[in-house]
Amino acid sequence: MPYDDGLWSIGELAERAGATVKTVRFYSDRGLLPEAGRSSGGHRRYGPEAFDRLRLIRSLRALGLPVPEVERVLDRDGVLEDAVSGQLREVESQLTALRWREASLLLLRDCPPGERAERLRLVGAVASPPDTTALARFWRRTLPVRLPARTVATVLDSVVPRPPREPSPAQVLAFARLHELVTDPRLRRPEFRPAPPLPDGEYRPEVLYEGLAEAYTLASAQEHAGRRPGDGGALDCFVAAYAHASGVRDTPVFRRRLVGLLARHSGPVIQRYWKLAGGLFAPGEPVLGALHHHLSVALCAEVEARTG
Repeated sequence: MPYDDGLWSIGELAERAGATVKTVRFYSDRGLLPEAGRSSGGHRRYGPEAFDRLRLIRSLRALGLPVPEVERVLDRDGVLEDAVSGQLREVESQLTALRWREASLLLLRDCPPGERAERLRLVGAVASPPDTTALARFWRRTLPVRLPARTVATVLDSVVPRPPREPSPAQVLAFARLHELVTDPRLRRPEFRPAPPLPDGEYRPEVLYEGLAEAYTLASAQEHAGRRPGDGGALDCFVAAYAHASGVRDTPVFRRRLVGLLARHSGPVIQRYWKLAGGLFAPGEPVLGALHHHLSVALCAEVEARTG
C-alpha cells in the first residue's frame, strides 16, 4: 500500500509495473527513474512519473534496444527514430543470417548422402551470411595494377555479387563453391593467373575498363529489348574500347586479332567464376561475365562471317 504522501517504495513500484525489485533498482541506480523523494529512513520514493518512465523503458527493452540506447532515447528528443532504424537494420541482418542457415541446412538435408560430407565442408568454410571480402581480393589481384582506385571500385561493384537476402539452397552452394575457387592458394602461382586483357604495356587500362563499362551497359539494354549484342552499337563499342585503349583504329585486322586475345584472356578460372556467380546476382541485374561472353561470341561470329 502507498504511503499517505501518495508515493511508492521501490517494492511497490515494482509490483505496480510487474517488474522485479532488482530491475527497478538497476534502472534507478543508472539515473533512469526519477525519485520523488526519500522516506524518513532514507529509502527511495517514487511517483507516477517513475511508473510511466519504467513502462517506457521496458517497452524499449522489449524491442531489443540495449540499455545505452535506451538512455540516449530518454535523454534527447528525436533519438527514438534513429534507434528504431538501427534496430531494424540489426534485425534484418539477423534474419538474413537465419535465412542463410536455413538454406544451408536444406542443402545438406536434401542432397544425396554421398555428397553430404563435401557440401558440409564447403558450407562450413563460409559465414552466414557470407561476406564478399575474398571475392573482392580475387579481383584486385586480377585487375591491372595501374588501374585508378575509382575505376577499381566501379569494377568491384559490378563483378562481386551481393549475397542474396533470401538465398535458395542452390545459391548457398554456388557461393560456397565460388568462395572455394577464389581462395584456392594455387591461384597465386603464375600459371594460374589470368592473362591480361591486352598485351601488358601496350594499352591504357583505364581507357579499356571505362569503354567496356559503356559497352556492357549497351549490351544489357539490347538484351532486355530482345536484341542480340551483335545487332547494334554494343559490339562496336566493345571493340572500340580495346582499340582506343591500345591506341589503334578499329579495323577488320584488329578485330581478327582481338578474337584471339579474348580467347586467351578468358581462362578456366574466370569462366568458372562467372558460371558460379551468375545465379547470385539479383534478377534484372546485369551479369558482366555473361555480357562479355555474348559480345565475344558475337565478335567471333562476325569475323568468321567476313573471312568465311
